[in-house]
Amino acid sequence: MVPDRYLKRVEDARPGSGRSWPAPAKLNLFLQIVGRRDDGYHELQTVFQLLDYGDALDFTVREDGDVLRHGNDGIAAADDICVRAGHLLKQVSGSQYGVDIHISKRLPIGGGLGGGSSDAATTLRALNRLWSLGLSVDELCAIGLRLGADVPVFVRGRTAWAEGVGERLTPVALPPRWFVVIVPPISVSTAAVFARYKLTPDTRPITIRDFLAGRGRNDLEELVRKIYPDVDAALRWLGRYGAARMTGTGSSVFLAVESASKGREILDRRPATFKGFVAQGIDVHPLLES
Repeated sequence: MVPDRYLKRVEDARPGSGRSWPAPAKLNLFLQIVGRRDDGYHELQTVFQLLDYGDALDFTVREDGDVLRHGNDGIAAADDICVRAGHLLKQVSGSQYGVDIHISKRLPIGGGLGGGSSDAATTLRALNRLWSLGLSVDELCAIGLRLGADVPVFVRGRTAWAEGVGERLTPVALPPRWFVVIVPPISVSTAAVFARYKLTPDTRPITIRDFLAGRGRNDLEELVRKIYPDVDAALRWLGRYGAARMTGTGSSVFLAVESASKGREILDRRPATFKGFVAQGIDVHPLLES
């Protein structure tokens, strides 16, 4: 079940009078790069853990066909992934409707928490319903993959084992856990990190059983720590309290803890330059529970 506190936070954050649609964060509990395809993309293995914390979006259908984003989250409206999701959905479906999109951002850009991908997935799901398109989840995932490799996991809405470029998903149920997440004051470029990553022969594919037994690492962590000293500093600081890891290509780092109170205790000690939050892992997207 999705904790009520996230749904309440979403309702509190809504900018208009309509329903707010949640866009939860994710953590990559591990990330191994196991190959490189002919098209240049890397083959990977990871587990996407959804969290009961994230952005909130508000949508108002327009009759004139325009897709507009309101507010400023540091990205030009024309480049916003939610706007691109709306236009792509119109192109695929032939819908004549448009939409006003309001986004209440909590998740940092370039933080490795899936904020943009989650927002795009929520946009696809919301507009599929609001525009009465009737597209299947598989069809929405195919559209989402054109926007970004992480979008399908949020469309399907399950904590999942992922392979390929992240689009081959197997839902997994994980034990209830809390996480303290530390966000350094930087944005990490995923494209730049992968461009500098050199595939090593010592990474071999693992199985879900291997992961559940404690195997798995983040193959990009060493490189990101060299490129971004703030990520290194965050990992060293959080590592005082346990086995801290980087999510995705960073910049955010996380630590699994036994309770919310323990997480808040650690969070309250963080250096002033770091932001952060405490969240619980969830197996199911709030939209699938609401």
